[in-house]
Amino acid sequence: MSSAVHPVDETFPAPRLITLGLQHVLVMYAGAVAVPLIIGRALKLPPEDVAFLISADLFVCGLATLCQSLGFRGVGVRLPVMMGVTFASVGPMLSMATVPEIGILGIYGSVIAAGVFGVLVAPFVSRLLPLFPPVVTGTIILVIGVSLMRVAINWAGGGLPTITKAVPGEAFPGAFPNPAYAQTLGLCVALFTLLVILGLIRWGAGFIANIAVLLGIVAGAALSAALGLMHVEKVATASWGAFITPFHFGLPQFHLVPILTMCLVMLVVMIESLGMFLALGQITNRPLDQKDLTRGLRADGVGTILGGVFNTFPYTSFSQNVGLVGVTGVKSRWVTVTGGAIMIVLGLLPKVAALVEAIPQPVLGGAGVVMFGMVAATGVRILKNADFETNRFNTFVVAISVGFGMIPMVAPNFFRNLPDALHPLLESGILLAAVVSVLLNLFFNGFGSAEDARAHAASAAATAEHV
Repeated sequence: MSSAVHPVDETFPAPRLITLGLQHVLVMYAGAVAVPLIIGRALKLPPEDVAFLISADLFVCGLATLCQSLGFRGVGVRLPVMMGVTFASVGPMLSMATVPEIGILGIYGSVIAAGVFGVLVAPFVSRLLPLFPPVVTGTIILVIGVSLMRVAINWAGGGLPTITKAVPGEAFPGAFPNPAYAQTLGLCVALFTLLVILGLIRWGAGFIANIAVLLGIVAGAALSAALGLMHVEKVATASWGAFITPFHFGLPQFHLVPILTMCLVMLVVMIESLGMFLALGQITNRPLDQKDLTRGLRADGVGTILGGVFNTFPYTSFSQNVGLVGVTGVKSRWVTVTGGAIMIVLGLLPKVAALVEAIPQPVLGGAGVVMFGMVAATGVRILKNADFETNRFNTFVVAISVGFGMIPMVAPNFFRNLPDALHPLLESGILLAAVVSVLLNLFFNGFGSAEDARAHAASAAATAEHV
């Protein structure tokens, strides 16, 4: 009987573990900090609070990664997985951020409730895979990318085209043109950042190409500093170390519709995670059974609960790190455990978060065009696994679902006469596309087999790199 250690459980000397773990951190770093930047600025939080959101996110990225890769009783798939905030939650949270009665505390309440929901339904979710064939998951991810692109474009422009502020003598705020929007210098910085990233992708090799977005942000920030566009005063005053306190902004608030909305997001995220786990099981030559999948999904729920408690958002496995496992051939989960520990340390360094918050929006916009565009492109790649040749119905599933997903973007007031409680759901194109694509697929194609669903999920996840 062989006593050889499986590559997934293999460990290495500390210097190599730290080097390989840092590589995983660098690959995911730009995507990991994007969501707190988006939500923090949508909530109009002061810079120090946005920096705190970034620190909290990095801290919980590390905790969630340890739950998933290291695992504990009943929790964790115990494969080389890095965890980060899912982009699928951004659209619904942006909708919640615009409702004064919900705000940041309502967002955290919905995140905690969704995490509890994830823990409870984990044993049953893998049976729902037939509801999410490639034609559905590809459509949802395509809409996620397209919806996020407006964030990147407004970042590149230096903010929002209009600003809202109180009008003297008026009971309601007014909207005014933003004089800082689309300034030539800012657009040039965004273009420079984009060109650096494209150059690194085109001519860089191996690890350099994998962290092209992060290096592009560094180059754009350096140019901005040289031009006097980057202000680092708050970096100088930020402390070197601080703990992440639970419920920093106050106790969470629980509202029914936001909770239902975030639970639906959690369901979509868990289906994506199933695909990632199945693909990673193939890459590492460790087949997964139903109990393994349940533990992995339960870790998604636990990570999301931790997110709500520690002032951040829903968590899922980062697929670019799954891709890195395939590229490097290093299959040890102890590498990502080390990466999780590094993320925790970064989360305890407020100066690092303050530096990220200080990066000008045009720099983030140039990088965001690549990051969020790749999300949309990943959706297109997953749709390649759908049968459009012999099944003409799949075309209608995609066409109508994308149409519904575009409603909040092209017609923001489309649902304004419907009850306010429904707006967090109806104003999220991602949620609309998810619901409509699932229902249309059931209507046209029915409920598929579990075996085909598992095969399709693993194949689709193997093509994903940036969701």
